[in-house]
Amino acid sequence: MKYNFDEIIERRGTDSVKWDGVKKLWGRDDLLPMWVADMDFRTPPFVIEALQKRLDHGVLGYTFACEEWYTSICSWLHRRHQWEVSREMLTFVPGIVRGLAYALQCFTMPADKVMVMTPVYHPFFLVSQHLGREVAYSPLELHEGQYQIDFKRFEKDVQGCKVLILCNPHNPGGRVWTADELRQVAAICKESHTLVFSDEIHADLTLPPYKHHPFASVSIDAAQNSLTFMAPSKAFNMPGLGSSYAITLNENIRNRFNSFMEAGEFNEGHLFAYTATAAAYTYGEEWLGQMLDYLQGNIDFTERFLAANIPPVKMIRPQASFLIFLDCRELHLTQNELNDLFVDKAHLALNTGTTFGAPGEGFMRLNIACPRTVLEQALKQLCNAIMH
Repeated sequence: MKYNFDEIIERRGTDSVKWDGVKKLWGRDDLLPMWVADMDFRTPPFVIEALQKRLDHGVLGYTFACEEWYTSICSWLHRRHQWEVSREMLTFVPGIVRGLAYALQCFTMPADKVMVMTPVYHPFFLVSQHLGREVAYSPLELHEGQYQIDFKRFEKDVQGCKVLILCNPHNPGGRVWTADELRQVAAICKESHTLVFSDEIHADLTLPPYKHHPFASVSIDAAQNSLTFMAPSKAFNMPGLGSSYAITLNENIRNRFNSFMEAGEFNEGHLFAYTATAAAYTYGEEWLGQMLDYLQGNIDFTERFLAANIPPVKMIRPQASFLIFLDCRELHLTQNELNDLFVDKAHLALNTGTTFGAPGEGFMRLNIACPRTVLEQALKQLCNAIMH
C-alpha cells in the first residue's frame, strides 16, 4: 500500500499542543508551528482500525495488557534491533518522561546527583530539578557537524552521580551513538556506580545507513546497570496515547522498579495504549519504511534549501528522528534576537536552542515531520526574514 505523507490535515481546533498551543506560549496565532515533536502525518490506518474495532465492542471496562502487547514488543525489538527481550523484562509506563520521573524517585534520593549531556531533551534536567535532585551538566562536543562525547570529560563529570540519563538516539542533535561509544559509557558508569536510564524513544526513527544500538544490548556492563525506555509514540505518531514501556534486564533492578510502579499502580496501562502498541508493532513495518523515506526526502530538501538560500544557517544532519538542530551562530545574534527573528520576522514557532541547555545557544530546533509543502513554506518564510 502507498501511504500519502503529502496530505494536509487541519489540526487546529483539536486541542493540539503543537498547533493550538502556539497562542498560549507565544501569545499570538499567526505562527507556523514547527516545534513540538509530533508529526503532522495521519496516524497509521492499522492503528486507527484497531482502536475503532475495540471501540465498536461497546464496553470500555478495566483492561490488562493483551497478550499481543507483550509478543508484538518482543518481536519488534528482535526484528528491528536484533535485541532478544523476554516479556518478564517489560514494564508499562504511561509516557517516557513520567517513566524517568518514577525511576528517579525509585533509585535516587533528594540532593542525589543526576548527569545529563547537553544540549539535550530538557525534561531530563527539569524533572530532575523539580524532584530536588542536583543536575550535573556534561556538555557534548560539536565536531565536524555531529555531536561527540568527550570521554575524558565524561569520566570526570560522572563521578558521584547516582544516575546518567542518556538520550539514545540523541535529541536535539539526532546523533545515533555507535556500539563502541555506548560500551565506553557503560564501562565508565559501572566503574563510577552510576545507573543508566536510556531514553530510546527515537530508536525506530533511525535513518539508513545508521543502526540503532539499544544501550542494554552492547555489553554485560550495560545490560546489568540500566533501564531502557521505549515507545511507539514518535515513530507511529500516537504520543497522545501515553503508550511507553521500560525494559530491564537486571532482575534486581527490575524487581525494585516494578515494586515502586506497582505500589502506585503506575504500571497499569489503558486499553487504547495496549491496543495501539500491538497494532503498530504488528503491522507497522511497511508504513514506517515509507515514512522514513519521506523524512529522508525532507531532510535532503532542508539541507539543499539552506545551502542555496540561507548559507549562514547550517544544519546538523540528523542520523535519527525528524528534528533538525539549526546552527544559526553565523548570524551573530543573541538568543533573544534569534527568537525574535524567527517569531516576529519569519512568523515561525520553533524550539529555542537554549531550552536544551547552555550549549544550545545560537541554535533553533526545527520539526520537519510535515508535508513538504509546509516545510517549503516555513523555509521560505525564514529565507525572507534573514536574506531580505
